[in-house]
Amino acid sequence: MRKDRGTASALPSVEHRFPIRVYYEDTDAAGIVYYANYLKFAERARTEMLRALGVGHRALRDDTGVVFAVRRCQVEYLAPARLDDELEVRTRIIDMSGASIELEQVVTREENTLVHLNVMLVCIGPGGRATRLPSAVREAFARNRSSQSNKQDTNG
Repeated sequence: MRKDRGTASALPSVEHRFPIRVYYEDTDAAGIVYYANYLKFAERARTEMLRALGVGHRALRDDTGVVFAVRRCQVEYLAPARLDDELEVRTRIIDMSGASIELEQVVTREENTLVHLNVMLVCIGPGGRATRLPSAVREAFARNRSSQSNKQDTNG
């Protein structure tokens, strides 16, 4: 499903993990998660991943005028989640270019993959057009890469 591109191999395969519980409001009459709600789960996980890297959406918008928009989202539904399930959304950056970030997101329940998403985010500037990723975003990802490299060096 994933396309390998030039810079993808330079990015770490570090995952951000976001726990979420399925509430009644997330389900249909049969108690199964409504398909569109997985997009909400993925959005929350992406937001928390960025926040963990020190990049808040509001601060990014206020400081640089830049916001992220979903340009493309491919979703494969493999198994249903149900009311009260404890899920985890795993998010991993697989590519970054001048104005975009490509992510892989997997929704799991007890290590079983339920939904697989490939998402491309693009930076939108104040004029509503694509713009380069701000240096603060690039630096946050670079810090994350170097801290992961250091962890691997001390663990390996």
